[in-house]
Amino acid sequence: MSNDSVPPPDLAVATVLLAAEAAVLTERVRLLRGQLAEVSARIQETARRLNELPASPVMADDEDR
Repeated sequence: MSNDSVPPPDLAVATVLLAAEAAVLTERVRLLRGQLAEVSARIQETARRLNELPASPVMADDEDR
């Protein structure tokens, strides 16, 4: 039994489609890296601000023990 009704895959078309998908995924990765860099900078800024805050009285009590 043969599959004469199914055409052979067109490798050129498949290659173009895969290249297009790779380009889309590459762009998504680039955008995600940018977002990750922004989040990382915000985390670092928050940590820096937290380190500048005076110690709370509760924390001071814990340190005295």
